[in-house]
Amino acid sequence: MNSSVVLSKLQIESIRKLARDQRQALGFVGETPIANDIFTILDNLDIRLLEYPVKSEGDRQAFSAAIMYSKEGGRKLVFIGLNTADYFDRQIFAIAHELYHYYSKTGSHLSRLEEEEENIVEAQANRFAAEFLFPQSVLESIILDEFKTSSLEKIQFKTLLRFIARLHCAWWLPYRSLVRRLKEIGAISNKQYQELYAINERDPDGGYGRLGEVINRDVFIQLNTVTNRVGVSPKDIEIIIRNFEDGIIDEDKFADTLSLFGKNPDDFGYKCGRCYQLQNMLERNCTLSLMQRNLQAP
Repeated sequence: MNSSVVLSKLQIESIRKLARDQRQALGFVGETPIANDIFTILDNLDIRLLEYPVKSEGDRQAFSAAIMYSKEGGRKLVFIGLNTADYFDRQIFAIAHELYHYYSKTGSHLSRLEEEEENIVEAQANRFAAEFLFPQSVLESIILDEFKTSSLEKIQFKTLLRFIARLHCAWWLPYRSLVRRLKEIGAISNKQYQELYAINERDPDGGYGRLGEVINRDVFIQLNTVTNRVGVSPKDIEIIIRNFEDGIIDEDKFADTLSLFGKNPDDFGYKCGRCYQLQNMLERNCTLSLMQRNLQAP
């Protein structure tokens, strides 16, 4: 994707400062990847995460994520809705993208990551997400330490691919975001950028896919998996459980509410009456089936 939006040096520096300050405030100093801790960050910021898969229709991409605000009893609540019908590394990037809107107070917002090329606010949010997850200063330091130069223009293509795959597995930034990072800091040429960006990085049988699995199979597969999760923040699950424990909701409501998020009372050590009924029904059906098979036996 070639963006038609060009951020000024002042805008880029402002974004880098915001990302640096917020990383430090959250305890991420120096060469410390955020990776899967992005979900803990949401809890620490008291942002509720709602996960649900929404498939794309036609050529138009379904939303990547959205940030929403509401008030309850005079208290402002913040929600991030995450489309889990996408690869896991892009989900992480989408959350970081929404954090820019949270920190910059741009209000409720729905994002499609591909809309950057025509929207300066989205370009800023994407640049923040990349900087927040993988600071430029750290990337430059890694390049200099490994290659003894800040330029990768003379590095062989396969060497570059292995390098990117290692960064991908260590920092959990999507492949194409990493390629763009390298271009943004002037580490690769336009030609290298186009060649790298043209790769189908999601093909498990392609050159990059095979490299990633060799370098760190478990992490690479996790990052390249479409999760399709349905879920809600642990804090909200806890509220549902306590409402049941305090008698605010009954067994049926408890089970129905948890089922919306792919969970059930048994997951938390509770066996409600309806759950027992279902279990007994299944046991009776199994017993009847076994008896029928025995009766039909020669």
